[in-house]
Amino acid sequence: MTRYPPAGMRKPADVSVVPQRTAAPAGPVGSTLADLDAWWRAANYLSAAQIYLVDNPLLTEPLAPQHIKQRLIGHWGSVPGVTLTYAHLNRVISARGQRMLFVCGPGHAAAGVNAAAWLEGGYSDKHPEVAQDLAGMRELFRQFSFPGGVPSHASPHLPGSIHEGGELGYSLAHATGAAFDNPDLVVACVIGDGEAETGALATSWHAPAFLNPRIDGMVLPILHLNGYKIANPTLLSRIPRADLDALLAGHGWEPRHVGGSDPGEVHEQYLRVLDEVFDRIAEIRDAAHRGLGPINPRIPMIVLSTPKGWTGPAVVDGVPIEGTFRSHQVPLPGVRDNAEHLAQLEKWLRSYRPEELFEPGGAPVPGIRGLHPPGELRMSAQPTAHGQTSVELRLPAVAAHALRLPGPGVVTGEATRVLGGFLRDALVTNPRDLLFFSPDEHTSNRLDAVLEVTGRRWSERRADDDDRLAPDGRVFEVLSEHLCQGWLEGYLLTGRHGVFSTYEAFAHVVDSMVVQHAKWLHTAAEYPWRAPLPSLNYLVTSHVWRQDHNGASHQDPGFIDHVLSKRPEICRVYLPPDANCLLHVFDHCLRSRGHVNVVVAGKQPALQYLGDEQARAHCARGLDVWPWAGSDLDRATDVVLACAGDVPTQETLAAAALLRELVPDLAVRVVNVVDLARLFPPDRHPHGITDRAYTEIFTADRPVIFAFHGYPWLIHQLTYRRPGHERLHVHGFRDNGTTTTPFQMCAMNEIDRYHLALAALERVPRLGDRIGYLRDELLTRLDDAAEHARQVGTDPEEISHWSWPYAPSE
Repeated sequence: MTRYPPAGMRKPADVSVVPQRTAAPAGPVGSTLADLDAWWRAANYLSAAQIYLVDNPLLTEPLAPQHIKQRLIGHWGSVPGVTLTYAHLNRVISARGQRMLFVCGPGHAAAGVNAAAWLEGGYSDKHPEVAQDLAGMRELFRQFSFPGGVPSHASPHLPGSIHEGGELGYSLAHATGAAFDNPDLVVACVIGDGEAETGALATSWHAPAFLNPRIDGMVLPILHLNGYKIANPTLLSRIPRADLDALLAGHGWEPRHVGGSDPGEVHEQYLRVLDEVFDRIAEIRDAAHRGLGPINPRIPMIVLSTPKGWTGPAVVDGVPIEGTFRSHQVPLPGVRDNAEHLAQLEKWLRSYRPEELFEPGGAPVPGIRGLHPPGELRMSAQPTAHGQTSVELRLPAVAAHALRLPGPGVVTGEATRVLGGFLRDALVTNPRDLLFFSPDEHTSNRLDAVLEVTGRRWSERRADDDDRLAPDGRVFEVLSEHLCQGWLEGYLLTGRHGVFSTYEAFAHVVDSMVVQHAKWLHTAAEYPWRAPLPSLNYLVTSHVWRQDHNGASHQDPGFIDHVLSKRPEICRVYLPPDANCLLHVFDHCLRSRGHVNVVVAGKQPALQYLGDEQARAHCARGLDVWPWAGSDLDRATDVVLACAGDVPTQETLAAAALLRELVPDLAVRVVNVVDLARLFPPDRHPHGITDRAYTEIFTADRPVIFAFHGYPWLIHQLTYRRPGHERLHVHGFRDNGTTTTPFQMCAMNEIDRYHLALAALERVPRLGDRIGYLRDELLTRLDDAAEHARQVGTDPEEISHWSWPYAPSE
C-alpha cells in the first residue's frame, strides 16, 4: 500500500502560500500541502467506507463482519484521482473567488464526489438526513449502492452534478455546453482514460474550435490516466507522452502534466500546475475582452497520471491490486467471510487516520472545514448546476409568422422555413439564452432565417467564400450528432434553451444519449432543489417520405419509437401536419420544461391545411376530427381515415377525395393526430385520453385506416388496449425504400392514396357488390403512376401537384 506523508509533513518553501492571482480571496488561501493531503485522506476514507461499511463509521471498535454490507457494489479505481482533483480545485476557488462547475466523467467514481460534497456541506444542505455528524456519516455509507439509497454513479441526487455517471463518453461535451454563454465560469471536467476511447469523447476534443473566451466560460479538461479499464490497459496511457501531447495540441489544447505515485510530490505538482493554468486562463480572458490575441488561443488542460486504485490495497491473496485493472471495482471482495480480507480492509481504512480528520461526533475537524470555499462557490452548491439561474424565453407571437390560407389544402409552403422565421425572432429577443445545434444541416433544414441575425460559430481560420462564420455565432454546426446533443444537453442542464435539428435517419446516432438525458430529467424531478430544466427539443426533418433521392440509407423513422418507449412523464412526440401546426407545437416545446420533445416535420413544399387559430386549437387538443375533410357530417360514419405526419396527412386527404369521387354515398371521417401520446390510455401517459374520448373520435364500431409516418407497430403498441383495436388497420413504413420518387416511396409502403382508399373500401361490407370495379380502378391508377415514374423519372402531374378539390363547406 502506498504510504502517506507523516501527519506533520512540512511543505516546500516555494509553495507555502498560494498568492492572490485574479480576484480578492473568497476563502482560505494559505492551504498547505499537508492541509490538502488531510482533505484528500478524508475524502478517500469516506469513499472507501461507502463501498464497504454499513456501521461503525469511524472505526471506534474493531471492524467486524456485521459492520460490512452484505452486497459490495462500487468502484474504487478512479476515486483517488477524482478526490485529489476536487481538493486542489477547492484551493483554487478559495484563492481566486472563481465560480466553477465540476463534471466527473468517470461516473463510477461517484463515491469520491459524494464524499467531496459531504465534506464541504453541500450534500447535507440538500439531504438533511445525511448530516455532518455520526448518524449522517453512517447514512452516507449505508445508502450508497443500497436498495432505497443512491446509485454508484454521479446521478441527480448529487448536489453540483450535471452529468450522469452512466453516460460514458459525454463529459467533455457536457462541460463545453455548460461553458457556452457563461463567461465567468470554469468547467473542470475529469475525463477517464477509458472514457477517452469512446467516439463521443474523442470528437469532443474539438471544443476549442467553437469556444469563444470573450463570451463563453473556460473548459478545463483533466485527462485522468490511471492506466486501465475494467480488464484492459487504456490506449492514451500507453502511447508516448510526445504523441499524446501532439494529439491534444492538434485539437487546440495546451497540455500540462501532473503525475506520480508519491502523494507529496503529486500534491506539489498539482498545486503549481493549477496556478499556472489559472494564470493562463486569466491571461486568455483578459486578452479576449481587450480584443487582443487570437480568437482561438490554445486552452490549458491537465493530464493527470496516477495509479489506478491509488492508496488502496497493494496486494490481495498474492495478486497485485493497486496500479492494476483489478482495483477497478471492489479491491477486497470477500471481507465478510474472509478474516484476512477483513483485516486488510481495516488496515486500509485506518491508513487514512480518520481520528485526525473527524470529530468524535462525526463532523469534519475545523481544519478540514476551513479548506472549503464559502457558500455558493462550493462546487456542490453551485446554483448553475441545479438550474436555479434559468430564465424563461421571450417568444414572438405565433400569429405574426403563421401562413394566411384561403382554404385548406390549396396553398403550398415549406414548414421548417416558416419555423425558421419564428426562431430568428426568438433569437433576437433571447440573444444569450438560446442556441441552435445541427450536424451541418441548418440551411439544408430550411432554417436559413436564423442566419439573418447571427452566424455559425467558428473560431478557426476562415476563407473568403465561407458562409456566415462568426466567433460569436449562435448556430453550432459540426458533423457529429454526439457533439450537437452533448453540447445542447450541457447548455440545458445549466438552465438555458436550445434546438437540435437533424435528419431523421441519423437521429438514431444519439439513441443512448437521449435515454440517459430522459432518465436524468425523471430522477431530477424527485429533488425540489433542482429547478425544472428547459426541455430537450428535437426538430427531426429531412424525413423518410422525402428521402426518395438519397435512398434507403436515409430512410428510417424509428427514432420516435425509441423515444416513446421511454419515461412517459418525460417523452413527447409531435407530428404537425403543416407549417402553422409546426409553429404552435414548437412554441409549446420551447416554453416547456423537463421534457424530451421530438417534433417531426418535413422541409419540402407541401400543402397547408389550417389557419393560425385552427392550428392553435388543433395542437392544443393533440388529435381531432377534421370535419371539412370528411363526408359524414349528416350521416352515420362508414369508415375512419386517420393520419399522423405531413405526408400521411396529404395521402389520407387525397384518399378521402378519391372516395368522394368514386363512392359519393360513402360516409368518411378524417382524423388527424399531432400528439402521438394522445393515443395512449391515460394510465400509461399523462397526455393519454380516456376510452370515451377515444371512441368519440374514432367511433365505437367502424373500421379505422390509419396512415402513419413511422413503423406501423408503434400505433398498435399505443392503442392495443383501446376499444375496437381489432378494427384498427395501420399503414406505415415497412422498411421498403430505395432511390425513387416521393409518391413511389409511399406506394412501396402502401401509405399512398390508392392503397388507403382501397383498404377503406374493402372494410365496408355494404360495398361488396361494387368492390371489384373499385379495386380495379384504384390499382390501374396506381400502376399508371408507377409506369410514369419509370419512364419519366417523376410523379404524374395529378399527384405531384394535387390539391384539395373541395371548398370547406362542401
